Amino acid sequence: MVAAKIKYPVGIQSFETIRKDGYLYIDKTPLIYKMITEGIPYFLSRPRRFGKSLLISTLAAVFDGRRELFEAFTTEQGIEQPQLFIATTDWKWEKYPVLRFDFSKDLLGIDELELLIDKTLELYEKQYGIVAEEKNSFLRLDKLVRKAHKDTGKRVVLLVDEYDKMMLHSIGDDEMAKAVKARFKNLFSPLKDLDEHLQLVFITGISKFSQMGVFSTINQLKNISMRDDFATICGITQKELTTAMRSDIESLAGRTGKTYDGTLAELKRMYDGYHFSEALEDIYNPFSLINAFDAGKLDAYWFESATPSALIDMLRQMPPIEIADVDGVVCDSGAFDDAFDSFQAPLPALYQSGYLTIKDYDQEDNLYTLGFPNHEVRTGFAGSLYRYITNTTGGDRDRSALMRAYKLFRRTDDLPDFIESIKTFFASVPYHWEQDNRNEHYYHALLYTLLVAFGADVRAEEPSAKGRSDITLKMPRGIYVMEIKYNDTANAALEQIDRKGYADKYALDGRPITKVGISFSSEERNIADWKISKE
Repeated sequence: MVAAKIKYPVGIQSFETIRKDGYLYIDKTPLIYKMITEGIPYFLSRPRRFGKSLLISTLAAVFDGRRELFEAFTTEQGIEQPQLFIATTDWKWEKYPVLRFDFSKDLLGIDELELLIDKTLELYEKQYGIVAEEKNSFLRLDKLVRKAHKDTGKRVVLLVDEYDKMMLHSIGDDEMAKAVKARFKNLFSPLKDLDEHLQLVFITGISKFSQMGVFSTINQLKNISMRDDFATICGITQKELTTAMRSDIESLAGRTGKTYDGTLAELKRMYDGYHFSEALEDIYNPFSLINAFDAGKLDAYWFESATPSALIDMLRQMPPIEIADVDGVVCDSGAFDDAFDSFQAPLPALYQSGYLTIKDYDQEDNLYTLGFPNHEVRTGFAGSLYRYITNTTGGDRDRSALMRAYKLFRRTDDLPDFIESIKTFFASVPYHWEQDNRNEHYYHALLYTLLVAFGADVRAEEPSAKGRSDITLKMPRGIYVMEIKYNDTANAALEQIDRKGYADKYALDGRPITKVGISFSSEERNIADWKISKE
């Protein structure tokens, strides 16, 4: 009898469902065991759709004493589920009272938040025979924890998922943000006096808890968000991918007609590159990975999952931002601690949301280099930034035509047709930047953003011995070093490329080098002239 095929848990966050119904589960219980045996109050920050809710569900099963879910067994569908690490340990599998607050839902306002808190408390109050005589959530939670401990003889496990989701959605609305924080502070403030009644407190979110002013009364929370020993508790490591998911890679390779090594390289390019600690261990985006295996093709699953509109809303509240400003930016550790109650500081917002990650760490100077983790995020961010700059909703005809022209240029090395397509695009693109910003910098930024969105191997401000070139585009058939001028000549742009030796660093690459001078005119609001010089 042929064993049933493993299934992929797309959109499923219940540990019990995943195990019982035969879905793929990557064993994170070694780190879960470490956490629950070494401490009590924890906080973990990770981007959306990185497995935080599944981690909460797994913890709930552990403290509910559900050992059978962690042992090896065969499902009713004939799918073999392997034994998980924690089932081999000395964990006692005793049943603890578990209180779980899930704030990952989309709530429209304070009334819905209050109703969710009330219904959650009411559920557990009924379980422990409590008749709520007061409406204050502070008093209700305090009584609930004490009663659950007394009735069961076991200390309480408190699990809080996505505590900050509604707070992040209220940024920009000061009145709403203040009201949301007040509700949470009132709910969780009794925790400071309940240490003897708590077995574990585990809280997840995106933003650093200390900046929200919600858990200021329980500042003993252990923040494991950037610790080396917990860096892989969410997401998929290279080892996990090539061992537990090797057959999935082989299957995807068969469906796409590529080799195993070629498929692995594409998965790495698209979905790898997240680093959550100074050790810089690579983490794959789990949401995109399992969607790619399930659908049998690579696509921008994480980024397209309700991200673009939220990102554009975020960009609108930030100071003007460009890709070159954040991809490769160097900052100190304080950048991660900046207040996240507004979007005036882009780095913490973009890092904690998952658009940026740690690319390098200088231990001597305690400096971090941030950048886009992978191709999916880099191109997706550029596409959203383009829509923000031009104030369009995406899918516009001229951008699509330019993308087609770029793909043709990539295949044929036909630069003139590509330049003509750029001219057509700039002639019609709408924009909402102030009129005096439509200058050399504007055209440079928009062209670079579009090339990144198209998936081009392109860099802005590449350093040379004497300066930085505007745009360097690496194509299969050649390298193009571009300099942009505004109300000047294309010849002046070419002369600057030669004078400052922008192309010299690519002399040993082996591909032909083409120097491109482009002149934009304020009168024509477009390319007025362009010239090339080949090495």
